[in-house]
Amino acid sequence: MTDLTRTNESWLTSAPHQQWLHEQGRALVDFAKAARVPLGFAQLDRFGQRPDDATADTVTTARMVHSFSLAHIQGLPGCAPLIDLGLAALAGPLRDAEHGGWFSSPAAQDGNTRKAAYLHAFVALAASSAVVAGRQGAAELLAEAVGVLEERFWSEAEGALLESFARDWSDCEAYRGANSNMHGTETFLALADVLDEDLWLDRALRIAERVIHQHAAQSDYLPVEHFDAHWQPLPDYNRDNPADGFRPFGKTPGHAFEWARLLLHLEAARKQRGLSAPGWLLEDARQLFSSACLHGWNVDGGSGIVYTLDWNNQPVVRERLHWTLAEASAAAAALLQRTDEHPYEVWYQQFWDYIDLHMIDRQHGSWHHELGIDNLPSENIWPGKPDLYHAYQATLLPRLPLAISLASALKLRR
Repeated sequence: MTDLTRTNESWLTSAPHQQWLHEQGRALVDFAKAARVPLGFAQLDRFGQRPDDATADTVTTARMVHSFSLAHIQGLPGCAPLIDLGLAALAGPLRDAEHGGWFSSPAAQDGNTRKAAYLHAFVALAASSAVVAGRQGAAELLAEAVGVLEERFWSEAEGALLESFARDWSDCEAYRGANSNMHGTETFLALADVLDEDLWLDRALRIAERVIHQHAAQSDYLPVEHFDAHWQPLPDYNRDNPADGFRPFGKTPGHAFEWARLLLHLEAARKQRGLSAPGWLLEDARQLFSSACLHGWNVDGGSGIVYTLDWNNQPVVRERLHWTLAEASAAAAALLQRTDEHPYEVWYQQFWDYIDLHMIDRQHGSWHHELGIDNLPSENIWPGKPDLYHAYQATLLPRLPLAISLASALKLRR
């Protein structure tokens, strides 16, 4: 790793690096504009094209609304009509007009009628960002999404989100997921800003305390991903399907990085509002980052971060996913902002070096979403380039304060 000698050489305060991040973010946004379809946003292939059979899906649409809202707030042209397209889809064909909530595809044409917390967290995040962007219909969508989260998914007794339900809100799944609760935490941070309500930060703290301070702390500070309905870990979950894109077997170093960043946002947000911020938020963020680097980075004979580990912290699924590197760089930036400690600068630069050399696709645009151990493009887990959200946020977070969520922070910078 590069041996820096002065913290004032930080890339976080470097005007050329800030400009490089801005240009990368703008290129990512321009690439993603091709994802629009009549009923929302669809997934793009690795060339940035929509396959002939491409159809909208709700997670992609919500993430695009969120991302294009951030871009519009920044002043990037061409994004406002795309936000409005996505809002119309979320208020129309993607919504269950009979029972409330959202399907995973228009009118559940994919056959999946279950209502998932993961998906609903992104709908609320999208609506909150569109509110900050000043788009018509966003406030109504946000009110409905918040109502569904509170009425259906939030469990006051458990201090966490329930996982999924049947279409009519029966058949609560006897499973609790760290992934959906992680993205719930992200959404709650945004809701605290947009709704100006402290309770969302209290709920975020309860989730973090359970998932990280209780369970991850007992698992080498790598998040336990899967639990039963009583929050007991399920160590064999998906052992026969270890490369699942949302519920993989074992531990996921990328989520340790993501949680580390979220804990620091939560700490800063609570302090800004005059709320208590327990010391373990910073300490656990440090530990999560350290464990993810130790067990995930360059551990299998090749450079990069492996997707998953077993319970002995040995690599299982060795592909390198783009979102993992995006979160690693963002976590390093957050810890550097919080502590001004030199090692996080070194990690921050090292992660961006890897992204620049291996992830950024200078031939076809955007980032490769998946690489093999040889750091060549592969599509075993994530075909194509459907995700703007992770990479784009990685270009924004190092330029913004920790204390408020992305949309609100960008608006204040104008």
